Amino acid sequence: MNIYGFTREKLSSYFESIGEKSFKAVQVIEWLYQKNVSSFDEMTNIKKEIREQLKKEFTFSLPEIIKKETGKDVIKYLFLLSDGEKIEAVLMKHDYGLSICVSSQVGCNMGCKFCESGRLKKVRNLQVEEMVGQIVQIKNDIKETIHSVVIMGIGEPFDNYENVMDFIFILNDAKGLSIGARHITVSTCGIVPKIKEFMNFPLQINLALSLHAPNDTLRSELMPINKAYPLKDVINAIKEYIQVTNRRVTIEYILLKEVNDSISHAKELAKLLRGMNVYVNLIPYNETNHLEYKRSEKKNIDAFYDTLKKEKMEVTVRREFGGTISAACGQLRSKEL
Repeated sequence: MNIYGFTREKLSSYFESIGEKSFKAVQVIEWLYQKNVSSFDEMTNIKKEIREQLKKEFTFSLPEIIKKETGKDVIKYLFLLSDGEKIEAVLMKHDYGLSICVSSQVGCNMGCKFCESGRLKKVRNLQVEEMVGQIVQIKNDIKETIHSVVIMGIGEPFDNYENVMDFIFILNDAKGLSIGARHITVSTCGIVPKIKEFMNFPLQINLALSLHAPNDTLRSELMPINKAYPLKDVINAIKEYIQVTNRRVTIEYILLKEVNDSISHAKELAKLLRGMNVYVNLIPYNETNHLEYKRSEKKNIDAFYDTLKKEKMEVTVRREFGGTISAACGQLRSKEL
């Protein structure tokens, strides 16, 4: 078992199962994440016989950083996992602090046509410790405080739901990685049953929906998931989520040249979302080997933004990172493979 895969609750249960007090879980978590130790021998306030027991049952292995690409205010990391698979994470510097975008799967089965991750099919889900390990290793590399985490890297987080939720508990634990709930965002392409399940999650985590099209015809062309969960079902699930949680949802919309970036698309999007507690995050496309998709021209991005503003929508254009590196999600891994 990998110690980084255990939430405080699960570690407490483990200690109880071996006849020890559950508070020892807090001690272990503090040593791991606050004092950053890498062996049980360093946990000096835990009895030696317990440490010996832990050494027999747990490992400390973490994903290995095998490549870094650095751009302005961004570092992209490629990790090697214990089974030889590779994933990536991205560190971004904002005015408000440092943010890490983590992967949740090796590859992705959602098959979004414009996405580099979707070109390489899902191999497997990431284990909790492999998601935690991305954060721990980047923190070890930069030796700075992380302000926020977004689960928007390779994979569909809601297709690895239980592991991602445990990862979030470790992220948010005040004795663990200590990232505030409102500084954690999970992104989904629209798996309706999991959106409904997530609305009862006990922490106030941010939700982002990858929408990318304002109607079923276009969305089904771009995102095969729309055939299983069409727009009406997705939007209704988001409305229910907002009603239950009273939290605003981010709508992510990648702008593709002459595909979904016209003024008529913007008006259709505004009509679809009108009256909902959402804001739209427009994303200029990072071009990859997908020769069929190109980045929208600046005048089209500006016109799309202005149209949404006139329609009284809250809207931002995502700040761009990594224009000189393998910026697209999954692109660094794809190049290696």
